[in-house]
Amino acid sequence: MEAIELKKILSDIKSGERTWEDEQKVVIVNSMLEHIGSTDGELRDHLIYSLFYQLIVEKNLLEPELLTRLLEVALNDLLWKGIGEKGTDTVFTRSFTSLLIALILSRDNEDDFLDQNMILQVKDKLIDYMNLEKDLRGYVADKGWAHSIAHVADTFDELIKSKKVDEGLYGEILRALWNKIFVSNSVYIHEEEERILVPIMEVLERGLEIKEIEILLQQIPNELEKQKSLIGEEEYWFLYANCKRFLKSFLIEVQRKPNLYPIQKSLASCLQEI
Repeated sequence: MEAIELKKILSDIKSGERTWEDEQKVVIVNSMLEHIGSTDGELRDHLIYSLFYQLIVEKNLLEPELLTRLLEVALNDLLWKGIGEKGTDTVFTRSFTSLLIALILSRDNEDDFLDQNMILQVKDKLIDYMNLEKDLRGYVADKGWAHSIAHVADTFDELIKSKKVDEGLYGEILRALWNKIFVSNSVYIHEEEERILVPIMEVLERGLEIKEIEILLQQIPNELEKQKSLIGEEEYWFLYANCKRFLKSFLIEVQRKPNLYPIQKSLASCLQEI
């Protein structure tokens, strides 16, 4: 289906002029998947993502078999389109594919149709994707939100909520999230650090030992000092800005949690030292 035809159909469904019951649902879903990375922000964000949310989360209109197939296509194909590129339009496919994965995980957290092996595969693929994603842009002029890092952070948050993710996996997930804060090729300007904090706070609430965070915090001053001699001056200040904004946001979050007081002390100490 061409994008212009899909846009008309989805606009009519969203406005209530058509209903899913009147349409060839599978045909439309396949076309939504085909155009998930459209550079048309209205089609990509406000129609395709919005109606995937409606189909999967709000109305639960997609069968487990179809959801499983969508997840497999997302994990094995779409999430990797153009991986490693920077400044190209493929980021929209990767970013909105990760959001689709989040919706499917959310549905599984309610209905339990994915087996544990699939959930572990999701975990491995998301970590690999997080490590390989180089396009860190937030809002892109004339095309809308790319926001790859914020979106995959949302997906990790849904993953962590799965009963099939053992506490023993939290450290691995934490490190993948943590490493994406300390980047030096650009400065996050669209609150990415706050979105990354959401799944970090979730693993803390679900049993991650505070000590694991404290160890990572203790390493930051030395790592910054080390990087200062290894990268260019501008890159260093990008790294420093990302680090400091993350630490400040983290401190604000843990101040709301009396049980995380030890992390407050470690965060304050780290901020003073850098």
